[in-house]
Amino acid sequence: MLDRFNDHLAVRMTVIFGSIWCVYAFFLFSLIPVLEPTWQGPLLYVSNSIQLVALPALMVGNAILTRGSDQRAAEDHAALVEILSDVREEVARLRAMTTGIAQTEQENADRPTDVVSIANEAVISVNEPAVTAAPAASVRPGDDRMEKH
Repeated sequence: MLDRFNDHLAVRMTVIFGSIWCVYAFFLFSLIPVLEPTWQGPLLYVSNSIQLVALPALMVGNAILTRGSDQRAAEDHAALVEILSDVREEVARLRAMTTGIAQTEQENADRPTDVVSIANEAVISVNEPAVTAAPAASVRPGDDRMEKH
């Protein structure tokens, strides 16, 4: 309980002393002896006291904030390692798929070069560049559709 309070106080002091408003306050504080020179002695004492308290508090607050940052960095690292593992698994799966595709392509290349499609009555060449093949003309008795030369 006490450690938690001390940590909270140190962080709060670090935030306060790290603000621009604190800079403005200390600037105005340093101008007081210009307006009232007789206060210079007591203000010097107060200034030294503030430094003696503020510097260690800033160091402790900074250490606490760094500890939290280190913890977040460790959590981020663990998450990134998990993501990397997932990516490696996906790459292995994709490699297996592409190996299967390459094997299928090789099997297709080993097939006969000419395949006849009976439905369209056309001859299609698998291994040669695609050429538009005209359907083979079939002659049926009594068919008038055939061209005459």
